[in-house]
Amino acid sequence: MPVALGGQTVRLSDYKGEKVVVILFFPLAFSSVCTEEMCAVAEDYSQWQGFGAEVIGISTDSPYVNQKFAVECGAPFPIASDYNKTVSMEYQVLLKDMMGLKGVTDRVIYVIDRAGYILYVWKGEHPGVMPPLEEVAEIVEQAV
Repeated sequence: MPVALGGQTVRLSDYKGEKVVVILFFPLAFSSVCTEEMCAVAEDYSQWQGFGAEVIGISTDSPYVNQKFAVECGAPFPIASDYNKTVSMEYQVLLKDMMGLKGVTDRVIYVIDRAGYILYVWKGEHPGVMPPLEEVAEIVEQAV
């Protein structure tokens, strides 16, 4: 899962055997629901770490936009760019059209266990739905 992040690469395999990984695909940095979601996760990040989990946010925004977004949200976790849409296509989370925008990532959450298996997937009715972060946290806590 190579995703550019400030010149670095984030790979799911880097966490295999060590951490549960929560992947937060989101449509557009700085939009209202995306900001609410990422800031909420940033605020509760110590809880996620306490579960032995790593969080990775991913959108098709540019690396520069996502770096600024991470700073604005105070995100201590990577908010990565899938600008070329490789990972989004692999996870089948690209929207064909969102208000005239093509190839934007849908709001989808994957929880991956330490062995690399998908434990949980959440997808809202539409990208404007805030995900059930408490439910996701419970899934992660049980997986550890």
